[in-house]
Amino acid sequence: MPLPARAAASALSVIAVLAGAACSSATASDVSSGTITAVGAENEYANVIGQIGGKYVHATAIESNPNTDPHSFEASPSVAHVVSSAQLIVQNGLGYDSYMNKIESAAPSSSRKVIDVQSLLSLPDSTPNPHLWYDPKTMPAVAKAVARDLSALQPAHAAYFQANLRAFDRSLKPWYQALARFKAAYPGTPVAVTEPVGDYLLQAAGARILTPFRFQANVMNGVDPAPQDISLQDSLFTGHKVKVFLYNQQVTDSLTQSFLTAAHRDGIPVVGVYETMPTPGYTYQSWMLAETRALQKAIADQTSTEKL
Repeated sequence: MPLPARAAASALSVIAVLAGAACSSATASDVSSGTITAVGAENEYANVIGQIGGKYVHATAIESNPNTDPHSFEASPSVAHVVSSAQLIVQNGLGYDSYMNKIESAAPSSSRKVIDVQSLLSLPDSTPNPHLWYDPKTMPAVAKAVARDLSALQPAHAAYFQANLRAFDRSLKPWYQALARFKAAYPGTPVAVTEPVGDYLLQAAGARILTPFRFQANVMNGVDPAPQDISLQDSLFTGHKVKVFLYNQQVTDSLTQSFLTAAHRDGIPVVGVYETMPTPGYTYQSWMLAETRALQKAIADQTSTEKL
């Protein structure tokens, strides 16, 4: 399903359920004391909310199952209730989680804080790759915005939120260092991918993505790639033109499976990537570090890490 239309029909089906949701919204006095109710449309955002908010926040993820295709997510009435009652929301934007906008519009709240990451980063609607959390620049900006909004909701705890923000920023350093080491050791490493899930990370690591972006976009949007692009992708394996193959573990079909088989056949190491954070056992930063280490392991040791 094309990204701008993903889950649109299911989101519309829950609008009627929210007709009276404004009546149950939290009052200003509720927000300033007690626990802040927060929602991350994807669990990587919910995880960061939880790290910044700590004991003063209850963060819920809407999309959190690493074994399902996020592109086929359907918002249910129960999801609509969770979203409509949230005091703070972080959503990706770029059409990736547009069901959130429909739910929020159906249950408006003047006190609700909404961080749309696309808007936060000033990205145009034409931005081709919506997987923003793989960009090393994204989550520091998100965490800063979360700390700001939590401080506005509970000013008495602003120092606590700012301290957690500083700790979060420090905790990203091992990932940044791993990216820098890879870029220095293996500059311009040629890679193939199924779709642009990990492209921002690969670019930060100095890799060269040889899979045409139009092929990646077609796979991402559920469109059959052109025959010439399929042939080109296959030649990357048969001609050993790439050193590693990044494979989206959450969106698979007969075509992507055929390329996974080709990588195995031609001895190309495979690294599995995810659109939602694998759980349990990971934080956002440990997940990104694990993906980067898997990439390094594929190049240095010719070892696949197909699942985290």
